[in-house]
Amino acid sequence: MRIAILMTNTDESEFSQQHPKDGDKWKALLSPKRPDWRFTVYSVKDDEFPKNESKYDGWIVTGSPASVNDDSPWIARLLHLITRIEASKKPLFGACFGHQAIALALGGEVGQNPDGWVLGSVEVEATARPAWMEARRFWQYGAHIEQVTRLPDDAEIVLRHDGCPIGGFRIGNHVFTTQNHPEMTHDFIAALVEELASSKPADVIAKARASLPMSADNGLFSDCIIRFFEQKRAT
Repeated sequence: MRIAILMTNTDESEFSQQHPKDGDKWKALLSPKRPDWRFTVYSVKDDEFPKNESKYDGWIVTGSPASVNDDSPWIARLLHLITRIEASKKPLFGACFGHQAIALALGGEVGQNPDGWVLGSVEVEATARPAWMEARRFWQYGAHIEQVTRLPDDAEIVLRHDGCPIGGFRIGNHVFTTQNHPEMTHDFIAALVEELASSKPADVIAKARASLPMSADNGLFSDCIIRFFEQKRAT
């Protein structure tokens, strides 16, 4: 399977340079279970987009500290690409910024979290059970202050957690999203919390630190992603 990873992370800080790039994080999550899959990473935030969209069997849109509501040209170009992918009915998965970008591109809305920052490990509930999901409750790492506030037409909520009623959605069997970060390792989220400690509210950091022993069920959720991409679809 040929997967295009649309990398949206705009963080060019020293902290970011000390850790694997987002494309590598996604490869590390999925490649051990599917070593025959081929991943191509496009740094869309640098205006790098695929020239031949038809060659890919599936798509991943990554997370980013950028806002999908920004007026950056690359974001507008990404939203147009998302509409084309969705129209093709090829599997499209998005996480965090990717989840929000897919919602916005397809007619939904994205706004500020009423309760402020979500950071650290969060308990997620599966509110619907598409064929590629098995667990009813699991843990994911979160890092966001915006969220989807209105679903696109024909979308169904499949995930939620405290303060985030639209924690993930599906459209048919070709679009699947999560507001959180299955690609983040425990070491990375722990380092990120400390990196943000001086710039985020003290109660947010304290709650994030206290949540980290819960870890995250990345292995379980990576199985969901793989089943999503591999399921048979009507042609």
